[in-house]
Parts: sequence; C-alpha cells; structure tokens
Amino acid sequence: MMKAVATDGRTLLERPLDRLVGARTAKALEKLDLHTAGDLLRHAPRRYVHRGELVPLSRAVEGESVTVVAHVLGTSMRPMNARRGFLLKVTISDGRHDMSLTFFAKSPRPLAFHESKLQPGTLATFSGTVSSYRGELQLTHPEYQLLEDEGEVDEKDIARPLPLYPAAVNVPTWTIEKAVGSILDQVGPGDIPEPLPEPFRTQHGLLGAFEALVALHRPQTDADWQRGRERMKFEEALILQTVLAQRGHEATAVDSEPRPRRSAGIAAEFDRRLPFDLTEGQVAVGEQISADLASTRPMNRLLQGDVGSGKTIVALRAMLQVVDSGGQAALLAPTEVLAEQHHRSILAMLGDLAAGGMLGGSDIGTRVDLLTGSLGAKAKRSVLGRLAGGETGIIVGTHALISDHVQIPYLSLAVVDEQHRFGVDQRDALRANAGVNLLVMTATPIPRTLAMTVFGDLEVSELTEVPAGRQEVSTTIVPAGRRAWVDRVWERVAEEVADGGRAFIVCPRINPDDEAAGLEASDEEARPPLSTVVETAQMLRDHPALAGIDVGILTGPMSAEEKNSAMAALQSGETPVLVATTVIEVGVDVPDATIMVILDADRFGLSQLHQLRGRIGRGTRPGICLALSWAPEGTVADERLAAFAATRDGFALAEKDLELRREGDVLGASQSGVRSHLRHLEIRKDVRIIEMVRDNAAAYIAEDPTLQEWPGLRAAVDEARRMTETDYLGRS
Repeated sequence: MMKAVATDGRTLLERPLDRLVGARTAKALEKLDLHTAGDLLRHAPRRYVHRGELVPLSRAVEGESVTVVAHVLGTSMRPMNARRGFLLKVTISDGRHDMSLTFFAKSPRPLAFHESKLQPGTLATFSGTVSSYRGELQLTHPEYQLLEDEGEVDEKDIARPLPLYPAAVNVPTWTIEKAVGSILDQVGPGDIPEPLPEPFRTQHGLLGAFEALVALHRPQTDADWQRGRERMKFEEALILQTVLAQRGHEATAVDSEPRPRRSAGIAAEFDRRLPFDLTEGQVAVGEQISADLASTRPMNRLLQGDVGSGKTIVALRAMLQVVDSGGQAALLAPTEVLAEQHHRSILAMLGDLAAGGMLGGSDIGTRVDLLTGSLGAKAKRSVLGRLAGGETGIIVGTHALISDHVQIPYLSLAVVDEQHRFGVDQRDALRANAGVNLLVMTATPIPRTLAMTVFGDLEVSELTEVPAGRQEVSTTIVPAGRRAWVDRVWERVAEEVADGGRAFIVCPRINPDDEAAGLEASDEEARPPLSTVVETAQMLRDHPALAGIDVGILTGPMSAEEKNSAMAALQSGETPVLVATTVIEVGVDVPDATIMVILDADRFGLSQLHQLRGRIGRGTRPGICLALSWAPEGTVADERLAAFAATRDGFALAEKDLELRREGDVLGASQSGVRSHLRHLEIRKDVRIIEMVRDNAAAYIAEDPTLQEWPGLRAAVDEARRMTETDYLGRS
C-alpha cells in the first residue's frame, strides 16, 4: 500500500492537526506539544482502566469499579463549603434505585459542560469506582456515554480497556482519545513507517508498526495494548542501540597511532615518585587504558568512580603514557573552576616534570598549559603557540579547547571530565582528528543499566575503592523549621572554624530574584522562599555564633579572578566560611574543609547532594554534612534525604536515585533538552529487552554500518542522531 500524500507534498503523518481534527482541538493539543498527525499517534496512553462490570444500581458495592445504565433525574451546582471551588451533583436512577454523581472543579465553567450534557431525562452509561458520602453510595467524576435507548448498550465495548492519555489543563484524556481516533480512521499500514526489519519482528514475535498503534489506541483486550507496548519498547531499544553501535563503529573506523607504555620516561618516573601506593582498582583500570593506548584501535572508554576514588591520577598516568611517545593529551573540564583545579593539581603532582624546557625543569619533562575563556589575549596567544608547535604535552581547558582556532597537531588522547555536563557534539569535537583516543570520566556514578544505554558506545571501567587515608563524613538531616536546631548548626560551623576547619554553605540561588531552575519539586507548600547566597552570607555575618569570622561568597557569574581570590581566601583561612552555589559541586579540593551545610537540601537531587558532600573530609580530619530540609515526612524528598544520610556509596545512591525518580526525569530536565523520544522503554525495568536488542544492533552495523539494506531502520536512526545523546535519552 502506498503512503497517503497530501496535495502540499507532505505525508499524512506530517500534516498539521488543525487540518485533521479542527482548529479548536488542534490549539488545545499544542499545550501538549502535539502539532502533527504523527505527534498525536506517538502520544501513547499513560495507562489503561476498565469501566467495571455492567450492573444494576442495586448491586453497586463500595470500592468496586462498575458501569451502570441510568436516567438523569436532576442536577445542582454550588460553591464548596470547606475549600475553594465548585461542586456539581447529578442524581441518576435506573427506575428502582437512585445514586449520586459528583464532579469538582476550581471554576463553574467545566462543570457547566457536564451539566449541559446531563439534562433531566438523559440516558447514559456511567463508569467509575463506587464510594460513599454520609452513608450514601456515589460515583465521583465518572466516565459517561450518552445513549438513545438501552438497546445501544454494548457489553463488549464496556469490557474494553479505556486508554488514559497524558493530559493537560483543558485538554482532558477523552479529547485526546477522540482526536487520536479521528487520525486512526484516516491512516492505513502504508502510512506508518516501519523501522523494524521483518526478520527482527519475526525473531521477537512483534506486531507491525500500524498494528501496534491500533493496539495501543484501540485495544479490545488487555493483551492487545500489552503487545502494542512491547513492540514499541523493542523499536525504541533497537533504534537507540543501533545509534550507539554506529557511533562506536565510527569512532574506531580509523586506526590510532599506538602509544605503548615505555619502561623509562616521564610516566615511569612519575610512578616512581608517587608517595603512596595506587589502589588495586587504579592499577587494574590503568592497565586496561594502557593496553587501549598501545593498540591501533582508538580507545573509547568511560571511567566512572565515586567521589575521591582517584580518577584524576588514572587519567594523568594515561596522558603521560601518550606524551612519552610524542603525542599530546587534552583534558576538557565543564567549568573554569574545575579546569583551574585540575591544572593546579597536575602541576603539583608532576613538579619539575611539568616544567619541560624551562629553567629548573626535568630533562624528561613536558609542558602543562591551561586554556580558558577568561585567559588574557597575550597569555592565550602564548599557549596556542606552544600547543600548535607541540611544545605543550598536556593542555587543560574548558569549552575554549573546542574552538576552531585551537590547533593540537599531535593530539592522541582526549580526556573529558564530568561527561554528563557535555553533549555528544562537544565530546566529539576534541576528536576531530581521526584516531584520537577518548577517555570519559564521571564522578556521578551511573547504574549499570543506565550506563549500558547512555554510554552504550563506550567501554566502561569502574573505580570502586577509596584510597587509603580518606576520612569519614557523617551526615545529619536537620528540620529547617526548628529554630533551635538551625542555631545549633551555625554554632557547629563556628566550632569547626575555631578548630582550624573550613566551611562550605550551599544555597540553591544567588539572589532572591533568581529562578529556581534545575531543582527538584517541593512537597511543602508552606515553606519560605529558597535560600540565596547573598542573603545567607549577610545573615551569617550578623549571626552571634559567627561573630568575628569572615564569610565569603562564590558563584558562577563571578569572574575567574574573583573566584580564584575567594578560593585562595578559603584555603588560607583568611575567610574560613564560604557561601556558594553548586559551582563547588565538582573539582574543588580544600583539604581543611571539614563541614558543609546544605540549605534547602530537599530541593537538590541525590547525585548532586552526593557530589557536594564529596567536597569535605578530603584531608586528615573527618567531615560533617548538615542538610537542612523542609520536606514533610513520607514524601519522595524525605526518602531521598534519608538515603543520602544512610550511605556514602555513590553507586548505591545512583541505584536509589533511579528507583526514586519519576519516569522521564532520570537525567533531569536540564539535560533532557527537547521532548523525549523514548516514550515506552523504561531503562530500569527493560534490561532484558535492551540486552537482547544490543546483539541485533551490533550485527546490523557489523554487516552494513550505513544501514542501506534496512531503509526504515536507517531513517529512524538518522532522525535519532540529529538529537544529542541527552535529548534522545530524556526518558531514561
């Protein structure tokens, strides 16, 4: 069957909804970001319900789902007494028994719609769950269907599962269902693209694309929608895994220059000078990376390790191995604070090995340079010159490294730190030269199932041990509404400072006018406004408990010079208390920092809380983390904080985070970008499907990396690749 093509050249699925379902309905559907027929057909039901058994009113039992056939006796609408809003009461009768229906709304308008439909004498089926009010049975917000006579009642239709769609204000599920039905009446199998190769569908026993849509939107039985959903899960999994397999193939299609480890050189000398023993994990991962660098197949590896697990030294040893054989290495960090921290740390660890060609530098040393957006013009020209001439062996930088005018002619290893803050395009920009090895690092542990999906094109290495000497950090959740407890928090900060410690105070906002972007939802309506850096710093300066103690601030918009000054004052103890945003979340290393207070902790994600806590207890003294929360007991935020306080194991917290997060929000809105294209696949629950499909995807790419033999799959993969990794994985 040929595809239906409109006179304007667009297929039916590409046509705007106003031409298919009417301008008014189309305008309403825009609130759900639905603009075309294809958008609407892909808007799958959230769940399915049953109307309940068709019974006479006399057999209605509280708590059961039922469908009754009855006439309307009368209606009445009034404002509610105990709270704002209005109530519509409808009395129905089957001739022997009466029952009440109740509808609630914030304004009379939506209730007037029901009242106009349910005039006295109207015959209809009413479906819902029976409840009681003041001893009388009732149905609250029942579904109903108007009838001409009782002969119209179709018991098979009543038994059919009812799809419930993700809806919006003034766009109820039945409006969506009617619009979907209108589109389904106009399409056939030839109008729906089929991305799944026929042998794949046969192998896994899957419906075709058109059949699956009908099963999802018009199921006759529960088995229908279950088969439809299963098909869509397999489709999304295959497209995703094929994208990742294709990217992995492209990354290794061109050979890299082997960079084997030398027995004598800067890497060996660095190891010899180490004042401590590497952990077993650091040694094992180091050997994996060393073997990758020594081969002609470009490395494509993810290194994930918990806070303080020693990823930086593993990466540095890899960079030195590359430098030893004439290559260059680049370390890309997401912020200037983190880039500068890495630069200082590498210089400190290498000593004279980082001063190659300079007075006092080692004969086998190299140059380690820093390139950020705030670097002065003269200094930037010097760095770019050394880099282009091959004098610089290791370059540390921010997004500035990705600029077109930056030339790294002998680039052999690109290290990307805190991968979750970069898109795929940024990650790959450093690998513009064919054959560049890639090492991606993250201190945000990723559950294995998610890592398999998000980073499916990368080999995964994990550092699970914490180097010897790391101190314990105790965590306490403090009820923010208890004034005496909060005062004790500030006294505790003063005590740590008096004992030579440093303190971080973390706020979710800088100024009172800032939007609360990137935060978790609040379950507490009566909470005060979110804490800000500016107001909190002033409050602490005026607080009796911190009299005589200097309080500094650190925020993202500050200049590099201001940030460096604030950090230096904290390090030296000149300003022992620093009020900051989450700009300190990663990379900040202050060994004397022993206490952290997180304000509005219930508004931060579990991963972010864990990263923040990792900034303390990095020296010789244990740390104290005090998280102030407004979350009511029993809420998701309360459970999240309880998990945070219970363990410092980042991998365990990552699994808990995946468990707690609602669907569609595992990566977070700030990373999901556009509307998600994973609507059915649930990463945590569908591991079986993902693992099965990975083999199929790998086989397709191994046979034909361009997918010419499977045009439907190729089209779907090309569409998916137009998005960033995080866009496509918004629902994961």
